[in-house]
Amino acid sequence: MADRFDTPKEARRTLVPRLRLDQDAVGRATEGIARFLGTPRFLIWLTVFCAVWLAWNAWGPVGLRFDKADNGFTALTLMLSLQASYAAPLILLAQNRQDDRDRVTAEQDRQRAERNLADTEYLAREMAALRLALSEVATRDFVRSELRNLLEDLAERQDEDDDRRDRDDRRDHTVAPPRTRPAQK
Repeated sequence: MADRFDTPKEARRTLVPRLRLDQDAVGRATEGIARFLGTPRFLIWLTVFCAVWLAWNAWGPVGLRFDKADNGFTALTLMLSLQASYAAPLILLAQNRQDDRDRVTAEQDRQRAERNLADTEYLAREMAALRLALSEVATRDFVRSELRNLLEDLAERQDEDDDRRDRDDRRDHTVAPPRTRPAQK
């Protein structure tokens, strides 16, 4: 078999060892951060942070100001840019994990729908078979009429048997003429 081109033949050596992270743990952490970034609490804290930053650097003691208003609060701008540069990938990571979960859920839903359809089709076939079987089953009225017919037939046969016995009894009671034997020679 030909060598696979999508895997290297031997492990590469690097100067810096590779950091092995549990993807699930990282994903849970990024989702937690992304969820927090999308809450009103985060917006309130960010607003308070920016207000304190601006107030301190605008009206605080001159010697303790670290971000000059003359420069347009450059440090604050850099802090907010840094926060946004980390927030965007974290949100994308959380969104990718959600997409993966949605894909798995959709696949499970599709499989469940297929099973439900198969079960429904099976039940429909069984019901059709039962309907056909029930159409061939004798109803109570049919059985009663058949029993009446059988009772009538039995009564007729009983009458016929009684009549035959009566005839046989009458014939046995009548005296038959004596039989004569033919003369012997």
